[in-house]
Amino acid sequence: MTPPFGWEDIYSLVNELRSDRSAPVDTDGGEALPEKHLGEVVHRYQVLMALMLSSQTKDAVVGETMRSLQKHGLTVENIHKTDSELLNKLIGKVGFHNNKTKYIKQATEIIITQYNGDIPSTADELMTLPGVGPKMAYIVESVAFGTVTGIGVDTHMHRIFNQLAWVDSKNPEGTREQLEGWLPRDKWDEVNVLWVGFGQEV
Repeated sequence: MTPPFGWEDIYSLVNELRSDRSAPVDTDGGEALPEKHLGEVVHRYQVLMALMLSSQTKDAVVGETMRSLQKHGLTVENIHKTDSELLNKLIGKVGFHNNKTKYIKQATEIIITQYNGDIPSTADELMTLPGVGPKMAYIVESVAFGTVTGIGVDTHMHRIFNQLAWVDSKNPEGTREQLEGWLPRDKWDEVNVLWVGFGQEV
């Protein structure tokens, strides 16, 4: 697929505009929130939780909710034994919290019974968890494992890239497929946080 004319200049400009990393995604996104000091397994689980909470929810609310969960104890074991009513109360400010409570409980059960207490390591396996779609799976895979096999595209990116005529797509998944057809692979890892933050600030 042929890259759009002049894309590199625009990409570089956005990189410059985002150099201060001051958008909500930088402080309250899936990369910034997890507790690394609690070890890799807990960190990976918290990356997944942050992304599961993030859909249809502002990053500031995700940040506040993650901090409440962390105070409660955001580990696989603790969330597994936390009853659904309390979990729903803890995440009550995020969008679709009733569904997310159910998905988090189901995903945590699967992580314990099928993955020995650690989250799945590939995007394909992550997408088998309830409530986890391609966007979340590719970002979790990248942030939690340092493996990049796809681009996590959200509505901000979908809107901006269509406005720039870098893609011509009907939904974020179509945008992802087209982007992956021409964007150099060394940019796949950074493109989500870079452009989501840009979308939040314009």
